[in-house]
Amino acid sequence: MKQKANSMTAGFFTGVVTLAIPLITPVHTAAAQSHPKTAWGEPDLAGVYAEFTTAPLERPPELGNKEFLTADEFAEFAQRKLEAADEDDETTPGTQADVHYDMGTFALSENEGVSSPNLRTSIVIMPENGRIPPLLPAAVARRDAYAAARRGHEYDGPENRSLTERCIVWPSTLAPILPRGYNSNLQIFQSPGYVVIQGEMGDPRIIPTDGRELPSETLPQWNGTSVGRWEGETLVVETRGFHPDTRWRNATENLHVTERFTRVDEDTVEYAFTVVDSDTWAEPWSGVYPLTAMDALLFEYACTEGNYGMANILSGERAAEREAEQQ
Repeated sequence: MKQKANSMTAGFFTGVVTLAIPLITPVHTAAAQSHPKTAWGEPDLAGVYAEFTTAPLERPPELGNKEFLTADEFAEFAQRKLEAADEDDETTPGTQADVHYDMGTFALSENEGVSSPNLRTSIVIMPENGRIPPLLPAAVARRDAYAAARRGHEYDGPENRSLTERCIVWPSTLAPILPRGYNSNLQIFQSPGYVVIQGEMGDPRIIPTDGRELPSETLPQWNGTSVGRWEGETLVVETRGFHPDTRWRNATENLHVTERFTRVDEDTVEYAFTVVDSDTWAEPWSGVYPLTAMDALLFEYACTEGNYGMANILSGERAAEREAEQQ
């Protein structure tokens, strides 16, 4: 672990020294550049990208409205992160951390991936405090009612488990795309009239870009219905029509997400998004972070075939029930 940490430190500090401040440009500057086009004349976004970035989703409250770190502040942040990683390597026998597999063993650790240095203090840039707005009272009541209905029935059957545990929905390509703990990579494919976003985990999102408009009424889909259009160098994707059981961050089927993909340079696509659901949050919220190109391939994520966890969870509960009856 120490050896990895030292290597990671070098990567962080190289980023701070060699890249201009801010390391990740503000969203309004990215579209001013021109980049390679596809054979049919659209901006070329195709490639494999990592979603890892050093900025957290939400800004720490103590930073207030401070949007960017200085280079010195970023170096201090990187050092703290490495020290925390070293501390995590030491576990207390018998705890969950002790019995859980080492993420690095299977190349699942964040240290194993490509991570973009980012002077932003948060991915969220609107509201100004860099934090997701609080849930409305109705959304809190909806969340609590759902949790209460499941309480005590979590292991009754597969339908009581989460959509990800059931291999139905993985947020890796669900709009908006947010960095995950591991396997946080995606691939963008392009053809005339379509863009496809394939996450390392989960199903591809197929986005028509043939000029059609997003229907006002759509059939509920786990990942919603997406339609894209080109605005200069930027791919703009509108998504709505989410299935009510998707429950992304307690949002309703009225969730509406707008995404913007803009190539900043050869190795970076700037990803910006805005989330609107008047039944969940009192105001829209937005974010931006870089997708960093990788010289790599994505491999099949065979979720259902390898889903031993679901069978073990349910069979373990049935065994516990039988034991309780015998006692």
